[in-house]
Amino acid sequence: MSVLSFPPGFHWGAATASFQVEGSTTADGRTDSIWDALCRVPGAVVNGDSGEPGADHYRRYRSDVELMKSLGLNAYRFSTAWPRVRPDGGAENPKGLDFYERLVDCLLDNGITPWITLYHWDLPQALEAEGGWADRDTAFRFADYAASVLDRLGDRVHHWITLNEPWCSAFLGYAVGRHAPGRTSPRAALAAVHHLMLAHGLAVDVIRGSAAQAQAGITLNLFPVVAVQPQDAEVARRVDGLQNRIFLDPVLHGRYPEDVLADLAPHGFTDYVLDGDVATISRTVDFLGVNYYRDLQVIDSGVPVTGPTEWIGAETARFPARGRPLTDMGWEVVPEGLTDLLLSLHRQRPDLPVYITENGAAYADEVVDGQVHDSDRVEFLAAHLRAVHAAISEGADVRGYFCWSLLDNFEWAEGYAKRFGIVHVDYATQRRTPKDSAHWYARVIADHGLG
Repeated sequence: MSVLSFPPGFHWGAATASFQVEGSTTADGRTDSIWDALCRVPGAVVNGDSGEPGADHYRRYRSDVELMKSLGLNAYRFSTAWPRVRPDGGAENPKGLDFYERLVDCLLDNGITPWITLYHWDLPQALEAEGGWADRDTAFRFADYAASVLDRLGDRVHHWITLNEPWCSAFLGYAVGRHAPGRTSPRAALAAVHHLMLAHGLAVDVIRGSAAQAQAGITLNLFPVVAVQPQDAEVARRVDGLQNRIFLDPVLHGRYPEDVLADLAPHGFTDYVLDGDVATISRTVDFLGVNYYRDLQVIDSGVPVTGPTEWIGAETARFPARGRPLTDMGWEVVPEGLTDLLLSLHRQRPDLPVYITENGAAYADEVVDGQVHDSDRVEFLAAHLRAVHAAISEGADVRGYFCWSLLDNFEWAEGYAKRFGIVHVDYATQRRTPKDSAHWYARVIADHGLG
């Protein structure tokens, strides 16, 4: 009998993203995304890797769904690729929509609930050439794209996520240039923040108007931010504003946080906010998706960084290591931070259900005699599921958990050098090998809890 049981109806899932797993980057009318373009920039991606081959999910989705079913997953979160659905941001591409229709029908036939994320970072490169997320029109082009997907799939898909981690899209993509499109402009980054959030609100309107049974939400990568010493409190407040509250407060409270607006006034953030925008951004959502990997312990170094930074207005922030276990990404393992985060969200909006839409870890996995013994990942996932359960026990309304990731995949600027999957992918042969973590997760799902 499970010691830690989860609530009835809890969603047990895994997640992927289109550019990371699909491959077939020129198939059936798909055109370049900003990530295809960045992958061609020398030195931008480890080993010069690209979206080919990915995990070849575009061609192997049926066997991948069979794999999901064998693990007992009752939900699968994936993203649709804007460059497949509306190549170059233009007219609809029926062949691209056909693929997602086949995938959705396959999932439903196997008893797996599809969760669609409309934007997981693959903006059409043609739209970036017109200004990308720094240009207001992109938000309205996104609404058109969302309408195409909803028109085709809204009768069968009932869980919709507008954006995945807009913090990464705006700050890593436009401020520090680590992610696509690789720009280093603070003003462009702040314009992207607002236009991404405007796109979210516009897409919620599309979802509401297209699918009567649909639930709409957004996924944010939220990090508990803790000042190491009292003298670090001010810079920690600024980091929290940029990382969390500038995205979270419009969703939870219907406004941008006043202190963050003041922090960003020298950079002209409010120049992009037009009358009515905040009301659109603050459309009622049915759930909040939370991606959690770690917390942020902050000190004020007193010395601004030189060169591009994602911490606009908080350039003296530093994030010291504490000697805790590290994942292969160099991230500290802090499961208790997830409990704290979930309880904080519950205190702010006890009426809003939460789903853990990503949680996982990269480790240096190897196949030995046909098996992958990833005990470190099992320990990571178990600790974080206990953290979720602890929050539920104290009243947090958490209704599902999606492990990141189902498959090893293209890990953005890290290329194929990092493995997050509970299923190992041999990229040369596309052979799938469920790791020990996959077998462990299957038992958790079967038991509906942790022993």
